Amino acid sequence: MKAEGIQAASWLLIALPLAGAAILLLGGRRTDRWGHLLGVAMSVASFAVGVAMFAQMLGYAADERRRTLHLWDFIDVGAFKVGMDLLVDPLSISFVLLITGVGSLIHIYSIGYMAEDPDRRRFFAYLNLFVAAMLLLVLGDNFLVMFIGWEGVGLASYLLIGFWQFKPTAATAAKKAFVVNRVGDMGLIIAIALIFATFGTIEYGAVLGTGAEHAGLASQLSTGTATAIGLLLLLGACGKSAQLPLQSWLLDAMEGPTPVSALIHAATMVTAGVYLIVRAGPIFEMSETAQLVVTIVGAATLLFGAIIGCAKDDIKKALAGSTMSQIGYMTLAAGLGKAGYVFAIAHLIAHGFFKAGLFLGAGSVMHGMKDDVNMRHYGALRSVMMITYATFGLGYLAIIGFPGLSGWFTKEGIIEAAFDKGGTSGAVLGACALLGAGITAYYMSRVMFMTFFGEKRWADDVHPHESPKIMTVPLILLAVGSLAAGGFLILGGFAHFLEPVVGTPEKEHHFALITPTGAVSLVLMVAGAAIAWRQYGSRKVPREAPKGSFVTVAARKDLYGDALNESLLMRPGQWLTRLAVWFDGRGVDGLVNGTAAGIGGTSGRLRRVQTGFARSYALSMTFGAALVVAALLVVNVS
Repeated sequence: MKAEGIQAASWLLIALPLAGAAILLLGGRRTDRWGHLLGVAMSVASFAVGVAMFAQMLGYAADERRRTLHLWDFIDVGAFKVGMDLLVDPLSISFVLLITGVGSLIHIYSIGYMAEDPDRRRFFAYLNLFVAAMLLLVLGDNFLVMFIGWEGVGLASYLLIGFWQFKPTAATAAKKAFVVNRVGDMGLIIAIALIFATFGTIEYGAVLGTGAEHAGLASQLSTGTATAIGLLLLLGACGKSAQLPLQSWLLDAMEGPTPVSALIHAATMVTAGVYLIVRAGPIFEMSETAQLVVTIVGAATLLFGAIIGCAKDDIKKALAGSTMSQIGYMTLAAGLGKAGYVFAIAHLIAHGFFKAGLFLGAGSVMHGMKDDVNMRHYGALRSVMMITYATFGLGYLAIIGFPGLSGWFTKEGIIEAAFDKGGTSGAVLGACALLGAGITAYYMSRVMFMTFFGEKRWADDVHPHESPKIMTVPLILLAVGSLAAGGFLILGGFAHFLEPVVGTPEKEHHFALITPTGAVSLVLMVAGAAIAWRQYGSRKVPREAPKGSFVTVAARKDLYGDALNESLLMRPGQWLTRLAVWFDGRGVDGLVNGTAAGIGGTSGRLRRVQTGFARSYALSMTFGAALVVAALLVVNVS
């Protein structure tokens, strides 16, 4: 297809932030004075290109909204032919707008948040690099190009999480995130290899199909092969999206600057796994087992993260537990197939707004509290940080599913889709989603009440104050998205917009103001908020955390996720490493060294016979001749 229309400019989406990163990293200190402005400009310019492409896409018929751009032949080795191709379709453009739109607001916010940091220019370079890699991930038209972006996101997240590398905790957190993600990436690598071995290609169009019917080669998969590929893809998704059992890196990653938490752990990186599952939906649809495992992982993670969020006093880690839980909702919906794809992406976009707003709101609180992250040292901040309080409050109401706000539209759709699955699995998945909604209301109300309500608990030398406008304006815009994004998507025909990519649901979703599951969810939401108010709103909150119950202690320790990983993976890995070192030293090297020592010793002993004296040689010859004669005599006698 000739490069014209929306796809012709798709390369600019990636090139602009990538150029910004290159200039800031290679320009050195000479760019310090204006580097942050360039970083913001590149992200905003990419967003402008995305908006223009989206507007142009709306002018096309639904079956013409899939456009590709071939940049160059990337690999051409035998049967393995891969092009550097970009794909613009309703799914990828939705991610483009989220990544560049929310990402640009985070860039703007970072101008104020990182104003005193001497390495601010390098920080913006990493932000630009991350945005470019994430855009490549969602725009790639084959699994290999997607994987390049996937790894680029991993590298950028490592640099951003460990940005304050002078802090040992930040350096350790960055390394942990990098290592855990590599475990998931191995699953993705093997999955891509298996796709090529099965089909002879890794192009989306050939493997997944190009329309709502999903009539690609994946429709010919056997159940066993589809299950294997699906589970391997899920392993990759679990690493990037912090789903069980590869969730341990997410909470430690809060050691990075707060804008990193908003960009990576709210709006973009952690959603990459959900994108992968939805994009590869035709493969999962060929295996009920793979889809069931996806839903189980999502349901387990949404409860796991919610329980952890209930016990964290660090405001960023409480929100990180929330992120884990909300991504669990998206994964659950993606595992439901065509019945859940739209709700998974809609909740992903709505979550990008309200969770980014919550993280940036937490950064605003920290800015006014001398970087203190302990909520037990807050209290009554609504009176001194009105804008932060109002915007954070709207994000809070959106995430708990307050009627009419973003989370209400998207989360209720996921809960209903889970129950509609039917059977025991549908009932269990729906019940988990409902229970998660109640717990979400509790832990988020706890964060809200401990931070903005009650009596002030900060030290005398702390003087809370509102953040500058460069930080509060992005908060206001994200709050608007928290209000309207979910309703706009669900009521505005988002399902029809995505239909060319994800297909038509078997059962059409009809919005209703009150449904039975919605009523139960509302009751659980009110109950969770009421319990949190009784514990943290109406009572005096101690500055030091009480010991707590067994469940509380377990939640503070991330439900022993790290201990489990250490027991099942780290320590056995260390033992295997030590065994391998011992076997290499004593076995392989021992055999080689022993052989060499034996030959050396033997030659040393033989060397003693060579004395250099003629009489010694004559005597040896005499003895030798005598032995020969004796041997001949013995033979003749016998």
